[in-house]
Amino acid sequence: MKKYLRFSLIGLLLILTNCQIQNHKQLFDGEPQLISSQFIFTEGPAADQLGNVYFTDQPNDRIYFWDWKTNKTTLFAEKTGRANGTYFDKNDNLIICSDEKGEILKISKNKDIQILSQGFEGKRLNGPNDLWIDHFGGIYFTDPLYKRDYWQNFHQEIPENNLYYRHPNGNMSKLDRFVQPNGIVGSEKLHKLYVSDIDAGKTYVYNILSEGKLSEKKLFCEMGSDGMTLDNLGNLYLTGKGVTIFNNKGEKLTNIPISEEWTSNVTFGGRKASTLFITASKSIYILKMNVSGIQ
Repeated sequence: MKKYLRFSLIGLLLILTNCQIQNHKQLFDGEPQLISSQFIFTEGPAADQLGNVYFTDQPNDRIYFWDWKTNKTTLFAEKTGRANGTYFDKNDNLIICSDEKGEILKISKNKDIQILSQGFEGKRLNGPNDLWIDHFGGIYFTDPLYKRDYWQNFHQEIPENNLYYRHPNGNMSKLDRFVQPNGIVGSEKLHKLYVSDIDAGKTYVYNILSEGKLSEKKLFCEMGSDGMTLDNLGNLYLTGKGVTIFNNKGEKLTNIPISEEWTSNVTFGGRKASTLFITASKSIYILKMNVSGIQ
């Protein structure tokens, strides 16, 4: 009886393991498709209401967009303060982190530019990097310091690298301090906010309590990330060496290898938000998924 029970438990373990592997494979079937390698360093992808993805070529100070229906990439705007992370607001304006002068900018589809934030408590921000917008219209953003060669007479005015919240009325709150905060993403459905501390090699998770109010952060996984996104199953996608996918418990599911030196960022776009759009060094890639971006 004990022998039978042992083999039954082993069989059950193998079945569960196989189911887990199949679940990993159910996320996607194929391999990433290279769209273009005409850039210097791509970053900050964000999908508009039609599913087209806008992204930055930061050293060239340009923003491009990928039309998912034609699979073509077109220049959208130039001289946008060396835009880094981007996100669309509810009115389909592109909100960008601009580290040239430490600003948060809003760019309409007709390319009108408005400054939303220039500093905190009268001091210049270090270099807004990535952002996520909640349903109130508030902006969570990371502000690490990456010193740029083009900065003239730069003097750091805020000694910490922080997570901030810009309230819809324009007021700013400092929420937390990190070694080097970078990628960020949230979900209204899950009431979660994820923030990567890239130099510490960790990603944290908060519960979203109310407008600009978070719980104490908890360690989500032992991996830092340049950018991140969430799918409709609650899986978190982190970047660096390819794209690494974790389930909502912080357990690694799989890695999508990308043949570039560095994978910077990732988002869902395309038809029904079912295409994974990947920015990686000089290139952009897409991957058809069996899941979609979380709403």
